[in-house]
Formats: sequence, structure tokens, C-alpha cells
Amino acid sequence: MQRDSMRRMIISGNWKMYKTLEETITFFEELSAWEKDFSHKNQLLIFPPNLYTMTSLEKTRENDIDIGVQNIYFKDFGAYTGEISAPMLTSIGCKYALVGHSERRHIFHEADEETNLKILALIEHRRHIVFCIGEKEDQRDEGLTEQVLDTQLTIGLQDVHEKDMDHIVIAYEPVWAIGTGKTATPEIAQDAHAFIRNWLATRFNSSVAKKTRILYGGSVKASNCEDLLEKSDIDGALIGGASLKINDYIEIIKISEEVVQRKD
Repeated sequence: MQRDSMRRMIISGNWKMYKTLEETITFFEELSAWEKDFSHKNQLLIFPPNLYTMTSLEKTRENDIDIGVQNIYFKDFGAYTGEISAPMLTSIGCKYALVGHSERRHIFHEADEETNLKILALIEHRRHIVFCIGEKEDQRDEGLTEQVLDTQLTIGLQDVHEKDMDHIVIAYEPVWAIGTGKTATPEIAQDAHAFIRNWLATRFNSSVAKKTRILYGGSVKASNCEDLLEKSDIDGALIGGASLKINDYIEIIKISEEVVQRKD
């Protein structure tokens, strides 16, 4: 089965807590110069460290490259030291935010309920969300993958309406494959993505399920991305380490373009 062409593929990078300001500027200068000469159909999206958001926006303003933040707080304003909010994103023209990443869940103990509040705050301010979900290795070994995904989706998307789903991209990131060098086989990834799409059809309707983009994340690199992106329910990638090096990121973009061209 082929991927639905109405879903524009996203090749996104989560830089986590890496890169200096100088390295960030150099990366975007090189990416912007390359992007101007390369006709691409897929969406490019980078989540740099929040400190570099303004610089990243400025460096990509003339290009078809989107920038997002890695985390927000669900309150609009207040005495919340160290946090940023959805209205702040609006004020600087930043469209995207990452929510629910496994490192936020497991290192910073963010619960599904907090993820839901962040999603609702971003929807209220018309921002776009990349909502991360995924199971840990012991949960997969115990056959609990679908149960875990169901819980994360049910709580994370509580009070989210059909019209709001235009602002939400889902990223399936099996925790056991993040930063470990392990990658879910294309078949394992496709099964999880198909489950998520079927869940969306049941929770909302078939139209929402058909148009919602679902990304795969978990040790994605140039050597494995083609087989993953060929799958019908995988609409792009949320890339970690391989998005830090400009040549690696560009190579993945090129491969994704070849995949899309074969399907057109």
C-alpha cells in the first residue's frame, strides 16, 4: 500500500541540548544555501535548543525551512522560572513546538496529563504541535505497545477536537530506539503507525486519520531511512543525532525526495 500523497512528508531534526550559537549559524547558512538550489517537495523542520530559536528563525526567514521549540509550559504567563509559553512563540513568529518527547517524560517526569495541557495551550494559540509517543523496551517485550500508545493518545489528545487535528503531527518514537543505535524494523514501525492511524479513525473519523501525518523517530539515519519512509503510514522522520551534521541531514532529505518521486 502506498502512502497517501495528500500528506506532505516532514523531515525534522531534534537537536536536543547540542550545538553552540556559532555552530547553529553555520548549519543554517549551509542548509539555506543548499535549499535555495534544491527543489524539494518535503517539509523541512528543525528543533534547535530554545536559546537559539530567534537566530534560527532569522537565518531561515527567506527559505522553506520551519523552526520549532523543544518544549513549552502550558501557562500563558507567570512566575515560572526557566519556562517559555505558547504566546511567546506567537510573538516571535515560531510556528512549531515539540511535545511529549520521551526525554521530557522519563528524565523530567512529565505525565501524559501535562502533555495534554501543553497541547491544548498550543492549540489555543494556533501553533503547530509534534506530539511524541512511544513505548519502552520492557513494555514492548511484554506485548504492551498498543496499550501504551492508546493511553498516551487518549490522555494526550483529551479535549482536542477534530478541527484541532490540523495543528497536530504525531511522532512515534519507540523509547528503546532513541539514542541507542537500535532501530525498529520498517515492519515494526509500520505496524505502530497503522495502529495510530486506526486509533485516530476511531477517536475522530477516517478523514482525520487519512490526513494526519505520523513521523517515525528512533536512530534514523541515511542508511535506514529509505526503507522506513517507503512504508504507507510513515509520513517522515523526527531525526536526532543525524540531524546535527549538515551533510547527514541533507542526505536524508535527498533520500526522502527520491521516495516521494517514486510514489508520484
